[in-house]
Amino acid sequence: MSLSQAQKKAFRSIGHHLSPVVTVSENGVSENLLAELDRALNDHELIKVKLALPERDDRAVMISELLADSRAELIQTIGKMALLYRHNPQVNPKLSNIKRFENHHGRH
Repeated sequence: MSLSQAQKKAFRSIGHHLSPVVTVSENGVSENLLAELDRALNDHELIKVKLALPERDDRAVMISELLADSRAELIQTIGKMALLYRHNPQVNPKLSNIKRFENHHGRH
């Protein structure tokens, strides 16, 4: 499912206030990292990932790998941060960054 530009814009504004919940280092993608990423996407839908890699090209490769492994959609990258989204139809509204934002701002 592809997101509209309006959705991406809304997600970027939500993501602006998020702290990174997963950090990827030069050690690369491990099973533990993927499990953590999967759990974070299930719980929160929209998450910020910190890419602790000095080279931009390495970060781009890492983002591609994370997207392929997690089936998430890339919303935005800024420097060493990436904002990822994966819809979860059974998400807990108290945990979802999308639902919490919508509830807090009175959107339905």
